[in-house]
Amino acid sequence: MKTYVTPTLVKRVSPTQTDITWNDGHAGSYPSWYLRENCPCATCVEEFTGQRKILKGSIPATLGRLEVQPVGNYALNFRWSDGHSTGIYTFEYLRKLCPCPQCLPEGLQEPTARPGRKPGSFEV
Repeated sequence: MKTYVTPTLVKRVSPTQTDITWNDGHAGSYPSWYLRENCPCATCVEEFTGQRKILKGSIPATLGRLEVQPVGNYALNFRWSDGHSTGIYTFEYLRKLCPCPQCLPEGLQEPTARPGRKPGSFEV
């Protein structure tokens, strides 16, 4: 029988950080820019190839989470300070994205502002 991971706590630590504690005791601290950069919606991911359209490093580290809502019993939907809100992050996907040292030993590289590039720039 497959065990499903589900959050037991989703905590807004700050507008730029969300902590998630899982039903198996694991916990991760997710920067808002990282979640937004990995948005799984059709605007951010090419539907047929699965290629990401958002340029890595193009979401500013200052991006804030304005709201989070459950989607059924399987996902979360975030509303971001850049106006984006169409991503449905399944619990399984969120767990795979976990940036804790155990799950992502190489750590995260916080984005730096790049002149001439608008936040959330798309590859064409």
